[in-house]
Amino acid sequence: MSAGAERQSRYDAQAVEARWQQRWEEARAFAAHPDPAREPYYVLEMFPYPSGHLHMGHVRNYSIGDVIARVRRMQGYGVLHPIGWDAFGLPAENAAIKNNVHPARWTYDNIAHMRAQLRRLGFSYDWDREFATCDPEYYRWEQLFFLRMLERGLAYRKRSVVNWCPQCNTVLANEQVIDGRCWRCDSTVVERDLEQWCFRITAYAEELLRDLDRLPGWPERVLTMQRNWIGKSVGAEIRFPLERGGYLTVFTTRPDTLFGVTFMSLAPEHPLVAELVAGTPAEPAVAALAARVRGQDRAERAATKEGVATGTYCRHPVTGARIPIYVANFVLMEYGTGAVMAVPAHDQRDFEFARKYGLPIRVVVQPPGERLDPATMQEAWEEPGILVDSGEFNGLESEAAKARIAEWLAERKQGGPTVSFRLRDWGISRQRYWGAPIPVVYCDGCGVVPVPEQDLPVVLPEDVVLTGVGGSPLASHKAFVETACPRCKKPARRETDTMDTFVESSWYFARYVSPRDATTPFDPRELAYWLGTRGVDQYIGGIEHAILHLLYSRFLTKVLRDLGFVKLDEPFASLFTQGMVIKDGFAMSKSRGNVVDPDELIARYGADTVRLFCLFAAPPERDLDWSEKGVEGQSRFLNRVWRLVHALLPRLAPPGTPLPEPLSAADRELHRLTHHTIARVHEDLATRFHFNTAISAIHEHTAGLDAAEEASAPALREAVDALLLLLAPLVPHFAAELWEATGHQGALDAAPWPAADPAALVRDLVELPVQVNGKLRGRITVPADAAEGDVVAAALADAQVQSHLGGRPVKRQVVVPGRLVSLVV
Repeated sequence: MSAGAERQSRYDAQAVEARWQQRWEEARAFAAHPDPAREPYYVLEMFPYPSGHLHMGHVRNYSIGDVIARVRRMQGYGVLHPIGWDAFGLPAENAAIKNNVHPARWTYDNIAHMRAQLRRLGFSYDWDREFATCDPEYYRWEQLFFLRMLERGLAYRKRSVVNWCPQCNTVLANEQVIDGRCWRCDSTVVERDLEQWCFRITAYAEELLRDLDRLPGWPERVLTMQRNWIGKSVGAEIRFPLERGGYLTVFTTRPDTLFGVTFMSLAPEHPLVAELVAGTPAEPAVAALAARVRGQDRAERAATKEGVATGTYCRHPVTGARIPIYVANFVLMEYGTGAVMAVPAHDQRDFEFARKYGLPIRVVVQPPGERLDPATMQEAWEEPGILVDSGEFNGLESEAAKARIAEWLAERKQGGPTVSFRLRDWGISRQRYWGAPIPVVYCDGCGVVPVPEQDLPVVLPEDVVLTGVGGSPLASHKAFVETACPRCKKPARRETDTMDTFVESSWYFARYVSPRDATTPFDPRELAYWLGTRGVDQYIGGIEHAILHLLYSRFLTKVLRDLGFVKLDEPFASLFTQGMVIKDGFAMSKSRGNVVDPDELIARYGADTVRLFCLFAAPPERDLDWSEKGVEGQSRFLNRVWRLVHALLPRLAPPGTPLPEPLSAADRELHRLTHHTIARVHEDLATRFHFNTAISAIHEHTAGLDAAEEASAPALREAVDALLLLLAPLVPHFAAELWEATGHQGALDAAPWPAADPAALVRDLVELPVQVNGKLRGRITVPADAAEGDVVAAALADAQVQSHLGGRPVKRQVVVPGRLVSLVV
């Protein structure tokens, strides 16, 4: 048998996919270039961390992006579809310690393996734009941004409390503290004050919140999560004089309840706590409370009300009453000032705390027509009402009282109206090795000195040894640490903290426009074409990144705009969040041991089959339940299409042959089915991203094509070509091979996306199934625009239907236009 005959007789996915991947690479088919004649379209999936192996969650995410990119390319857009690697981070350090391998080698080896996996899947990436964030050529620009932010006060250094493991000699994130102990060595975690570098994201809080209304292409769920995270609250700041001197400042959204304060609650992390209890009998109990809450999340802290009296007092700013100060587990440092004026009559948390510790409850807001009694209250009254026992503000309605009391405080310099945000400045210091160095030095004479821009990048040294103890090896790397002060030239020390890896992932999308440019972070011509003022046209990733990554990207984009690097207000015009891949009831993960290796599936079924399953098995925004039978089903479908197209080859007219006039009944029906499918798939792929229903439409088209035994050669050609064009974004290797096999000279990648002919969608006659008591008993043919009464009459007149009615009267009749007639007797 000849090679050509062999190719026709069976679908050899491995050979087909290898052949087309080689052709695409040789032709640089997906290289992106600014073209004024084409409207630009930038599609981007969240780039991967090079952990070593792709999993099916990756495959699903990148398959979605690839379909969008290929459809847009066929629609005539100039498409940018890049890929890169989020390459810095703690996992590389942990792997280096565990396997005695350098993080750089571990990272680049993983990148090489995952790159091969991505290429094997046939994604239409512009590989010329690939980069890894651990490359000095990348993070040199990040260091430049840091220096420019430092000049503007958007980067600054401050002391803050961190989780510290004395055994590992390093900072731990909150999620790395388990029951107050280190996740790695089980040592007791302590709090420690450290100098930390921060980005002043709070300076953009109002704009970050306001501009959420300018993102109609984002899921409402993500917008809500960001609004809640930013957490704008309008209220008042109130200063309570401390008996020991100074003030305790609180923020409240209910200044109307000021006269109901009976105690104060401080977060265990509040910086004033240590001063208040130092050397007092309360100090051990407060320390124990702080240790208990350190490893708890917010939900755990809110579930129980626990506190310790500090033994110290402040004074009420209006009445002068003495108010005890407590440390309470449910008060969070992240909200307001970390101090709460407790009004148990009108706040449920305060009410529960007061009842538990026997603290007084004072009602100062009465509901209309009622009289609350503190002694009999079962819960706090948190709604508005009329002020009582509030001095000169008695009788005011709550909203009016809020404004009046805030103004009163402002006049006496004891507070006033203000806005508070839950958002806190972004601490970017990491006491880790595998990250971008922070470009500053410390000089005994000059203080903190930025590294001159011409000396960038400050390169992370690779001649280090990681042991897992003793902190970052940078601190003991003499050649790195010891340097000269750029100002006075005297000995100085480099910063040994590295930047949070969220910094790298906050601007990577923009570097793709010119990743090889060594003179500027963004080539102006490429930047204007691919991003302009629009941003990324379509961004795709998991809902788990809804807050931190996306919020940091939005912030850094606005900073880069204000620094003159870009003209964007927002990085991502549209956002699509795909669901997870679920197996055995859980999201696939290495820790659960339920990961399915894409390489094994590709070897067995081919990349196109794996892609098709990921796109068909569930709506893309929902979780996908893993099913090997589902993969086998899509494999059977592709083999069916392969056999069908090859069987039809002798009957196909040459490409471009027009349809005959007039159309026969068989041609008219196949022509209508073809354009009906084009319309459905266009709506689902190009507009709504409903990939699963688009594939269902293609299944139906295939069945109709298979049944079109009387169709002419031109009608079959039109139907087959449409089938392959619609399959091209979904299963590109498979479709390209059949496109060539059916006689087309040009590449399928260069073919235009099909457009439905509205005239072809009009049906002169329709065939309707007729059910009697739910069972199919006949078929009738009626005009497509027939009235319901005429349709029922035709059904009742059909001989087969009459035989099943048996002369019995019809009790109920239902006509679904264009679909069916149902009779109940």
